[in-house]
Amino acid sequence: MGNVGFLSALLLAAFLVAGVVGARDHPGIGVYELRSGYFTAQFTNYGATMLSLVLPDKNGKLDDVVLGFDSLKGYKNDTTYFGAVVGRVANRIAGAQFTLNGTAYKLVANDGNNTLHGGSKGFADVVWRVHSYDTESHVTFTYDSFNGEQGFPGDLSVYVTYMLIGTDKLGVKLEAKALDKSTPVNLALHTYWNLAGQNSGNILSHEIQLFASKITPVDSALIPTGEIRDIRRSPYDFLEPHTIGSQINEVPGGYDINYVLDDTGSKHLKKVAIVQDNHSGRKLELWSNQPGVQFYTSNMIDHVVGKGGFVYTKYAGLCLETQGFPDAVNHPNFPSQIVNPGQHYENVMVFRFSAH
Repeated sequence: MGNVGFLSALLLAAFLVAGVVGARDHPGIGVYELRSGYFTAQFTNYGATMLSLVLPDKNGKLDDVVLGFDSLKGYKNDTTYFGAVVGRVANRIAGAQFTLNGTAYKLVANDGNNTLHGGSKGFADVVWRVHSYDTESHVTFTYDSFNGEQGFPGDLSVYVTYMLIGTDKLGVKLEAKALDKSTPVNLALHTYWNLAGQNSGNILSHEIQLFASKITPVDSALIPTGEIRDIRRSPYDFLEPHTIGSQINEVPGGYDINYVLDDTGSKHLKKVAIVQDNHSGRKLELWSNQPGVQFYTSNMIDHVVGKGGFVYTKYAGLCLETQGFPDAVNHPNFPSQIVNPGQHYENVMVFRFSAH
């Protein structure tokens, strides 16, 4: 396990070299490790970001299965949102604008004419406070989003908790409370997974099963058209498990789409996905309380220098971002993302990992 401790020290040292820990103009940025046996995860309060997750494979070999960088500089200059919590509204808002309760709001456009992941300085690019931390159980980050931030209305208190559940599960809870005005909220965790190891190549041989029979189709700017389309027996159909690469060439650019999760009638969390890498034997299972999940196969990654100098290219990782539907503020037929004053927003995820 010494290599894991070394990784923690290396990351912290890199952050110190970057000149940000203890800087006078913000409360400081650090690395926070959660550990249970051979299961080790690391996070930073910059962007409430997941830095790493180290797991054994079927032979006991440890690998980090999360794409990322070695230093804070990489995350601050990042356009991939590696491991970050994105918001106030994840995904895209068409025309960087919406109308709520008769008032038109103009947002910061950072994706052509649209707003992506909260704007040019969304929640992925701010320093969160450490609310509570116990290396054997959890870390909770909090951020106070102010009225008018990136154009969004109202003050919003936001909490992100990463928690260990037993020896094989990671729980993630994204919470928000509107303090004074109604506002859209759609938080998402933008972790890129490669179960063979972050430096192993692409994820095209990973098998995935998605418990969703519909998607919200998008236009050329990746804005939902408003349609909810059945995708059974199409290249988007993963109701039965098969490899990501098996039909990816039939999907222009690769997978980057919101899946509408099937209602299983469960009173608890819905099963979202199962991902398996047969070479390492590692398996990821995901549950959530959200209506959708963005399945993204890192189509836009192009020679990004990551951990240990490894160069990430197209299809280097996969994202499973549980979320409300994209651009819901402009589509009345989508589930509402509006949180009114005093209301509580919650996006819960449970990841279970195994290897055999």
